[in-house]
Amino acid sequence: MHISFRRSLGWFLVGSSLLLHAATVVLYSRQPDRFAAVTVIPIWVWGGIGLVLSSLAYYSLRASLSLIVSFIWVVTLLVGADEAKVLTNLHREAPQPGIPQPFKGEPVLRVLTINCAQFNFGDPTPDIAVWHPDIVLFQQTLPKSVRHVATELYGKDAQIRTFFDNGVITRWKFKQEPLIHSKASQEVTVVMPDGREIKIVNLHLLTAATDIRLWQPRAWREHRENRVLRRNELNGILSQLYETSSFPETPVILGGDFNAPANDQVMRYIPAELTDAFTAVGKGWGNTFQRRVPILRIDHLFSTSHFTPVRCRAVTTRHSDHRFVVADYLFNCPPQP
Repeated sequence: MHISFRRSLGWFLVGSSLLLHAATVVLYSRQPDRFAAVTVIPIWVWGGIGLVLSSLAYYSLRASLSLIVSFIWVVTLLVGADEAKVLTNLHREAPQPGIPQPFKGEPVLRVLTINCAQFNFGDPTPDIAVWHPDIVLFQQTLPKSVRHVATELYGKDAQIRTFFDNGVITRWKFKQEPLIHSKASQEVTVVMPDGREIKIVNLHLLTAATDIRLWQPRAWREHRENRVLRRNELNGILSQLYETSSFPETPVILGGDFNAPANDQVMRYIPAELTDAFTAVGKGWGNTFQRRVPILRIDHLFSTSHFTPVRCRAVTTRHSDHRFVVADYLFNCPPQP
């Protein structure tokens, strides 16, 4: 009877792991809004549960089926988890503090994006300055704080643009043009010394729902409604970009705090013409939130084909609840005559 119970338990655990796997694959591939409360959780959490179930099943059954189920889970996580994508970048080099070094003899453009959390964790200026960025995108910060960082980085030559709680600074010049912004974003054009122009889109999408009490209907509703609002924000920003530029022919870097993980359904609305720097060349643990135990990559840098990302990493700072993202690019457009 004891053996019969163990076998029954083993088959139950195998079946549960398979059902969980099927549900996980369907939900994370389709990303339906009504299940946003589930898919906001990293896929490796459900994968971990599935592996525990299949491992316990092997202990009970000693059957090869449980090992096969475990293998299926491992393959699924390698394919589906955003964190696993960095494995293809093991041969890449990471950006290093200090003046950006040329890449294969070519000068690079260094861009940094950081959510400053209203400076509630202190002043991140020293942590930013050590990277010598050419352009910095700020979210959740006051204009006076942006000016402070700009002055420390670039002195009297600092160029500053702020709107609401977003800001962009650069060591170069901004093009004089009508203000293009919304509560969630700002658009500016940086003009390099050689005349080349870069359209910068800096955004901070709606803060994500965080209630994971899945036994409460209210949590499911909040996640669903929150995703819809954030998706609408992103679509509005992209529509504005199409209206104000010749995108994708215009050199564009779009970045900031998306408040959406890389595999979230919201991120599927990013145009195919934009390349995610971390996915392409990122090194190390790319998740940016929460700073101490980052389980979500919600801060991103995207660029058009005019740029080739060559280095990227997420960097820890004690002066924010986010890690910030640093990326080095080759700018493929020739200098203006």
